[in-house]
Amino acid sequence: MYRPLKYKGRGSISNAAGRFEKQSRQDVDDGWGNQDAELPPLNSEVIINASRSLITYNDSPDIPFDRSINPYRGCEHGCIYCYARPTHAYLGLSPGLDFESRILIKPDAASLLRQELSKPGYRCAPLALGSNTDPYQPLERQHELMRQIVEILAETGHPLSIVTKSALIERDLDLLAPMAAQGLVSVGISITTLDRSLARTLEPRASAPQRRLETLARLSEAGIPTVAMVAPVIPALNDHEMEDIVKAAHAAGAVGAEFILLRLPLEVAELFEEWLRHHFPLKADHVLSLIRQSRGGKAYDPAFHQRLRGSGVYAELIAQRFGLICRRLGLNRSPPELRTDLFRKPHPYGQTSFDFFD
Repeated sequence: MYRPLKYKGRGSISNAAGRFEKQSRQDVDDGWGNQDAELPPLNSEVIINASRSLITYNDSPDIPFDRSINPYRGCEHGCIYCYARPTHAYLGLSPGLDFESRILIKPDAASLLRQELSKPGYRCAPLALGSNTDPYQPLERQHELMRQIVEILAETGHPLSIVTKSALIERDLDLLAPMAAQGLVSVGISITTLDRSLARTLEPRASAPQRRLETLARLSEAGIPTVAMVAPVIPALNDHEMEDIVKAAHAAGAVGAEFILLRLPLEVAELFEEWLRHHFPLKADHVLSLIRQSRGGKAYDPAFHQRLRGSGVYAELIAQRFGLICRRLGLNRSPPELRTDLFRKPHPYGQTSFDFFD
């Protein structure tokens, strides 16, 4: 009999092998213990990720940036719906529990960034941070990779956008506020639900919903343009909260709002269904049916423009509802365009010409 892995503070309840593995393992209850007993805490493991570059470029037509930085691979927040989970399969790790407990870090991120920005052929455009995994996840308190990256971007006058669901971003207000005054930064705060109980299950190690609203308010008070990211919208699970989330974000000072329909690429589909049937067994079939109705009969449609919004009657209804509340509150405007004319190339080793004479 299958035994779910109910580790406290973790999102996934399994650690199935990735799609490239030839062998797989399954946990079973052999009758010697209580299958409902809570397992001991699963500690996170930090793995050094040796990289030759830091900036990743893309040419996707449905996202508003062409370059991004992710100083961490894997994310301790443990959001069960995270579309980045399948990337752990490329490392021979599980998109399940491995993704949220075996985190790869780039300790030389700052030096790599300095070298890339100093290249003669580099052309400045806004950098997106948090496009894959959260740059302010819990490990950032110890390693401060994001802090070092923002310091370099502030030094060089380089524009950036950040997406996070962590209150830890408040630590860097001393850097971000002056950059915002120059038109160099905007921040998206992801708010999936206002229900603390659902958030604890859905996003076990992320900041609580009210704490995210407080963070949004503090960033706004500091003059930083903020956008509420209602993501993901999950059919029959949090879709009824959409208007309330947008209203709360507006009251906290958000200048814009966006939504993304639940995305379930590759292994995420199975992980999410497993989680859903365990935590919400009476709703599971209805939720999954609405997801398929919005994805052309499948768990996911990766087509550009379709992957973020979905298609079909239910997806159109969500888009109409979201557009209506945003228009009513005046949140259907885009944040100010970030400036690129202030960028100045850094010295590749962090020295000015005068340092050699000291």
